[in-house]
Amino acid sequence: MERWTGRVALVTGASVGIGAAVARALVQHGMKVVGCARSVDKIEKLAAECQSAGYPGTLIPYKCDLSNEEEILSMFSAIRTLHQGVDVCINNAGLARPEPLLSGKTEGWRTMIDVNVMAVSICTREAYQSMKERNIDDGHIININSMNGHSVVPQSVVHFYSATKYAVTALTEGLRQELREARTHIRATCISPGLVETGFAFKLHDNDPERAAATYESIRCLKAEDMANAVIYVLSAPPHVQIGDIQMRPTEQIS
Repeated sequence: MERWTGRVALVTGASVGIGAAVARALVQHGMKVVGCARSVDKIEKLAAECQSAGYPGTLIPYKCDLSNEEEILSMFSAIRTLHQGVDVCINNAGLARPEPLLSGKTEGWRTMIDVNVMAVSICTREAYQSMKERNIDDGHIININSMNGHSVVPQSVVHFYSATKYAVTALTEGLRQELREARTHIRATCISPGLVETGFAFKLHDNDPERAAATYESIRCLKAEDMANAVIYVLSAPPHVQIGDIQMRPTEQIS
């Protein structure tokens, strides 16, 4: 990780869960991390914790609604002005709404598309352009995907969510191909976890907290820190090694 010291990483959805754990890990390894979310209170608290702990890097909170392209473009412009640009982009922000295919609300579907697919695509494009204009040839774009992007489980509430994550699988491979065509050594990776103990289920089942809690109680789940370790592993790979996809589940998870 030494070559990443002092360089700039963007982590979306950095206020809680996987995003917060990834941001912390990158700061521990000396990176300058721009952590964005719709609300930055928790990121500001995490930044203060990182500073108090004496980590060599810095966490910079940035308020951004990823469903709004203008806010994303404004964020990249600010990063360019204040920190030259992005060397690592970690598209972590994602959400699921309990909207089945036969009865779901269009608004819920659109929200998932906007955050899980469009924001990932916009951030990826802008991160690449940032790297290209500064002749950065060793950058890295990492998409936090899901095992739901590789198999469709028999739970109607996550079928549309699964479709958005299948899109992330395709987008990551398409990105790898386009980067190769552009004759760059910028790498593309997606990391696809199974059950991770975060607030994700509580947002999915926001009207049924007992069901949400049961999601994490049935087996020993992955932790956000396990995901952060996977990100560090991917970034630490030698420049000639491109890790396309890490699929990781709790040992006890069935599907």
